[in-house]
Amino acid sequence: MRDMIENRQFDEERALYFLQGCDIRSCIFAGPADGESALKESRDVTLTDCDFSLRYPLWHVKGFQMTQSRMDENTRAAIWYAEHGMVTDSILNGIKAVRECHDIRLEGCRIVSPEFGWKSSGIVMKNTEIESEYIFMDSRDVKLENVTMKGKYSFQYMENLEITDSVLDTKDAFWHSKNVTVRNSVVKGEYLAWFSEGLTLIDCEIIGTQPLCYCSNLTLINCTMKETDLAFEYSDVEADVKGHILSVKNPKSGRIVADSVGEIIHENPVMECTGEVCLREKSGWKESAGKVS
Repeated sequence: MRDMIENRQFDEERALYFLQGCDIRSCIFAGPADGESALKESRDVTLTDCDFSLRYPLWHVKGFQMTQSRMDENTRAAIWYAEHGMVTDSILNGIKAVRECHDIRLEGCRIVSPEFGWKSSGIVMKNTEIESEYIFMDSRDVKLENVTMKGKYSFQYMENLEITDSVLDTKDAFWHSKNVTVRNSVVKGEYLAWFSEGLTLIDCEIIGTQPLCYCSNLTLINCTMKETDLAFEYSDVEADVKGHILSVKNPKSGRIVADSVGEIIHENPVMECTGEVCLREKSGWKESAGKVS
């Protein structure tokens, strides 16, 4: 039978250090002693309806579940170096909430955490709202589904990322990323995905200035583009765009197909640019260059 800790308050340093095989319910981790690392090095623990307001509570934890719990803004760097965890229906509001973790699943959560998810792998996030300036930087093997995200410098230096049915309100997303696939999502941001390798966007709405430049192996399938000027500069690209693109500039190679393009710019390239821009017509393709009326 598992041990149970219920309706207690802890505020001392390493209060439940190396706790093993225990269920923790309706406990508070806060108080005048202001102790850190409450559950450090714990194994096989569950946390239900708990409140956290102290630093570093779940460091080096292996095998944990947290549900219907709350971490306030004082819960800095809450989950670091942890493995095999699940966080459901919870609030995470401290800076750097997850870092250098492996195999963590977050579902039904609300998160406000600058620098969330750095240097981690095997992270799954579903049905979650998150606000983070630098989300998942330098992480690997991450999946997002039905996520609403607000950020700035998102998904940089990532590898093997899948995003489905999500809304991303960001800025310099996907810079220097490798092997990223985004499906059926809204991606809003300035300077989207510069220097990315192997980015694929399928059934997506892309919004914002100067997207998708300096990309290699870039693919767009059945996407729309809004307020997208100076797109695709120096990119190797195969793109099928439904609707209008404001302007395309100096694509390095490949083919961009759209219903209409406001302006096609071939201007002072610093490298050889052989990319084609084609307009979709009922009778077939129309090769285009320069300005399009």
